[in-house]
Amino acid sequence: MNTRPEVARRDIRRVFIANRGEIAVRIIRACRALGIEAVLGASEADLNSFAAQMADVCVLVGPAPALESYLKADQLVQAAVDSGCDAVHPGYGFLAERASFARSCVAAGLAFIGPDADAIDAMGDKITANALAEKAGVPRVPGSGALSSAEDANGFAAEIGYPVLVKAAAGGGGRGMRVVSCAEDMESAFMSAANEAEVAFGNGTLFVEKYIQRARHIEIQVICDEYSNVVHLGERDCSTQRRHQKLIEEAPSPAATPAMRAEMCECAVKLARNVEYVGAGTVEFVVDDDSGEFYFLEMNTRIQVEHPVTEMICGYDLVAEQIRVAGGLPLSFAQEDVVLQGHAIECRINAEDPDKNFMPKPGLIESWQQPAGKGIRMDTHCFEGYLVPPYYDSLLGKLIVHAPDREQAVALMIEALDGFAVTGIPTTIPFHRRVLSHPDFAEGKVTTKWVEDSFLPARRKELKQRKEELKAKQPVREACAGASGNE
Repeated sequence: MNTRPEVARRDIRRVFIANRGEIAVRIIRACRALGIEAVLGASEADLNSFAAQMADVCVLVGPAPALESYLKADQLVQAAVDSGCDAVHPGYGFLAERASFARSCVAAGLAFIGPDADAIDAMGDKITANALAEKAGVPRVPGSGALSSAEDANGFAAEIGYPVLVKAAAGGGGRGMRVVSCAEDMESAFMSAANEAEVAFGNGTLFVEKYIQRARHIEIQVICDEYSNVVHLGERDCSTQRRHQKLIEEAPSPAATPAMRAEMCECAVKLARNVEYVGAGTVEFVVDDDSGEFYFLEMNTRIQVEHPVTEMICGYDLVAEQIRVAGGLPLSFAQEDVVLQGHAIECRINAEDPDKNFMPKPGLIESWQQPAGKGIRMDTHCFEGYLVPPYYDSLLGKLIVHAPDREQAVALMIEALDGFAVTGIPTTIPFHRRVLSHPDFAEGKVTTKWVEDSFLPARRKELKQRKEELKAKQPVREACAGASGNE
């Protein structure tokens, strides 16, 4: 173990949570386990939330809209200082990967519970991140550097072959991203992607990569301290997606061979070490399902939504480790201590109607009966009588199960979903139940486009057929009613 005597210890006794929802609850619980006070910064819409009730102190940080509260960096930093906090935990989303926010926290004398601003900057720009990955010897998808025009993009695409993916350098979540199948389509795709990226990220820079048509999304969890300890905690498979948004995650991946797993983990550690990363991070890879080759995709410089599946198979509290590291302490474990056991699956439960194009449906939760039992974990901020606000994302919580193997984990998740009852708003619970019961999922055959290209079209066909059958039966019912004298 390589130690650095110059590392300064920072006494963290009170943490300001610059986030909301289930991740705020998760951070509060980690703080409690460490004997640290938790101060929640809440918008007007969240003053009566579960997180607000749990926190030692809750302070108002602005009106309900995120642009006036959770995205107001100066207000959040000032609230943290005024409430006597030593550190800020950004959770995920909002300002978690905003380097300027990390710098503002440090400038105000607050420890930022995450990597330093330089690492966020470096990995937040996909072109820079790709260059760093190549330098570290990590394979990347064949691609270009920054491109200034559709003509340049077509020139590069002609070299590597269509289809290609036009991507925003500062992108994420599928924004500023277009699949281009031929040269004639490049001009409109390039312009629309650049405009979308400019609006979403304030940066319209684009580059081009080879489009992998049958892809899996596999990521490696790493955590690092200031003493040059870099540890990986295995992989997660996040291939069950819709429009680049993860829906179900599991660990380990059913597609990873022992050799692939070892090589991917080694690559993730090399990259984190080369950028002198400190804190929890995720190195994401795209895997060509046809060739078995994997390529660097990006690095997320924060705690992930899906971190619980890793916690379930390794037994370590990643949020608590984040706080320890931010306090200048070494990790509480080394690589040789990590033993991954069993299989874990996570379903993201959202307030959405899957049969209506996943339309968000905020509103009053009239009843909330969540599953419990051995191997079942629920990370949520919801409860009976909670009013889901319309201002934020639709995530209600994460249902996680852990079992000795994948087959048992799938069965346990189906059982847990069957025991999950929510009324008042639609949820994605039925969708998850159908996916988990599908033979393709059971056999581990899901790729990143499976939900959109296979599962949902079949579901739409099923609903259409059911509607036609009901329509066909309607005249018969009416005739019977007439014959009996009923109106």
